[in-house]
Amino acid sequence: MSGRSETFEIETPHPQASLDITARVKELVAKAGVERGLCQVMVLHSTAAVVVNETADPNIGRDVVGAFEAVFPTSNDWLHDKIDDNAHAHVKASVLGASELIPVVDGELVLGTWQAIWLFEFDGPRTRKVMVHVLGTA
Repeated sequence: MSGRSETFEIETPHPQASLDITARVKELVAKAGVERGLCQVMVLHSTAAVVVNETADPNIGRDVVGAFEAVFPTSNDWLHDKIDDNAHAHVKASVLGASELIPVVDGELVLGTWQAIWLFEFDGPRTRKVMVHVLGTA
């Protein structure tokens, strides 16, 4: 078994946004030299999320952000807002989750035809750290 971890930073442009980070993760998987294994992608923040979803239509990311705003509005009687004014972001990130686990076969991520790895920002703009950990056999 071999493994490699690397963290990269990404600037999020808006208070709420979706960003396709697939290309950067693929670079790190190739660099890891693992032929078969697993790749965990995790955002190291509690007001952002990582998911696998469609990339063929960039509107999907905007639709997810819009849907979450409709269900978990920024302005509400959130208790945490008395402290930090970003409770909505914590709730949205909690529902989606901080990480994804993706298979690696023949040295490449296994994603469906239309799938990509998305970072969802709910409390930006910020500099976000994303950790990619690849574990497997060479």
